[in-house]
Amino acid sequence: MFVSFCTSLLIELSIFATLATSLDVTISVTAPTSAATISTSLVSFSLEQDRWTDFSGTTARNQFFFNVLDNLKQLTGSPPNIRIGADSEDHTNFNPNVQFSQTIFPAISSTFPYPEATNITVGDTYYQTAKFLPPGTHVVWGVNFGQNNITAATLEATSIAKAFKTSDITNAGISLDAIEIGNEADLYKSNGDRASSYTSTQYTKEWTTFATQVISAAGITSSSHTKLWGAAFAGSSTTTTGFSPQAIFSEGILSSTPGALISTISQHHYSGSFCSGSGGLLQDLMTKSTIRGNLTTFKPDITATRAKGLDYVLGETNSYSCHGAPGVSNAAGAAIWGLDYLLFATQIGISKVFFHEGIGYKYNAIQPATLTRSITDGSTLSPPLAPHVQPLYYAAVIAAEAIGNSGNTHSVELALNDTSISGYGFYEGTKLVRAVLINSKAFLKADTSARTTTHINLKFTGTAPTKATVKRLAIGRADDTSGVKWGGQTYETSDGRASGAITTQSISVADGVDISETEVIMLSFT
Repeated sequence: MFVSFCTSLLIELSIFATLATSLDVTISVTAPTSAATISTSLVSFSLEQDRWTDFSGTTARNQFFFNVLDNLKQLTGSPPNIRIGADSEDHTNFNPNVQFSQTIFPAISSTFPYPEATNITVGDTYYQTAKFLPPGTHVVWGVNFGQNNITAATLEATSIAKAFKTSDITNAGISLDAIEIGNEADLYKSNGDRASSYTSTQYTKEWTTFATQVISAAGITSSSHTKLWGAAFAGSSTTTTGFSPQAIFSEGILSSTPGALISTISQHHYSGSFCSGSGGLLQDLMTKSTIRGNLTTFKPDITATRAKGLDYVLGETNSYSCHGAPGVSNAAGAAIWGLDYLLFATQIGISKVFFHEGIGYKYNAIQPATLTRSITDGSTLSPPLAPHVQPLYYAAVIAAEAIGNSGNTHSVELALNDTSISGYGFYEGTKLVRAVLINSKAFLKADTSARTTTHINLKFTGTAPTKATVKRLAIGRADDTSGVKWGGQTYETSDGRASGAITTQSISVADGVDISETEVIMLSFT
């Protein structure tokens, strides 16, 4: 009787354990009407302007940077869009006698081992190095608005326009999509660039005056390819008061002559801040609900922007502001965060996500130049650290592979009843071709219990595929800073190209698939 009871109890516990670690995932084999159209340049990059030529190269191409961008182009058919500007765009002046750029930097600190320059002076050749980007790249360049020097802005705009008419750039099909006037003007009242009473109404008036001169200097008209980016605010009130798209729309920015040339509203966003010296927790960054809560805040702005027929992008974004949090922004878990962040953004009307990059920033996907001091505390590195990718780069690779090169990809978030696992279906035209599943539960170095696994029961609306190929993002621990592999390959190489044999798994769809904590899997259906 006792044996029978124990046996029965063990069976019940076994069943309960199986149920507790199983998840049903239903995927439509035909694209739902709600599926979002995905840009082949969804993954894009924002670059800090002060050290732009360290990314591009000066007299010769930075081959490492070119390679890591070209990797993404090979997957989607389009290179990432590049925005050059950020904080240092409002500290840039122009001198035709300067070759490339001259910079003045503040003292380094443990929080800012690689601070932004306080002054940048550039010449014509600085902008002309855009020729070293991958052919077909679309570029957005920022000009100085923060210092309220209209001469600087117009001289920069003139030089930018001239650069994009040179044969090296035009022959490569590299184009200037837009000029951005000023960076995070909503912060001017707190950083000293404007009075503490500065309002969006004043911004709109000043922007219109500056933009009138900029479009004249750059030759931007309603018939030209080049347009203007608007806003580029650090935050949003999401109402018609304060700084937001709705506010500047209500204040008449679009009805002005230069405002009619705005093609895109850019929003900046970070998931938290490290400026004060207290880092964020890695699991906080990765958490599924946090990602959605962060992004859905902007839904009113997106709706208002789309209603005006304008594009909406995250023109500067990353994990934690002020260059990232050590052991968090540069950790493998950032790849999990970045992928879910990218893919969820498409579901609420964000067309492109520009991950911000600087030389030596902790949150970089790409470190394109040799580093002589630690990104986490500023200590001297001996030997110096050669150019390399960081874990976030894998999010870009996986997203690009999921999008593919059809030029007609749509995506829908899968409805999953789980707080840690998210999923997305990808369609070429209306046909299901891939699905991505993301487990955002952080498996950390400090964890002593076994890594948990969830079994995914695949269900389909429509005629189910019978086979699938599985590709996995292999991460040792979420707080590792290297050793990540996608489908058996590493991008942590001296040239930024993938190394190693591709490893995949063929499964019967009816059998389902397992996914572990801190893991991504991609299913390609046949």
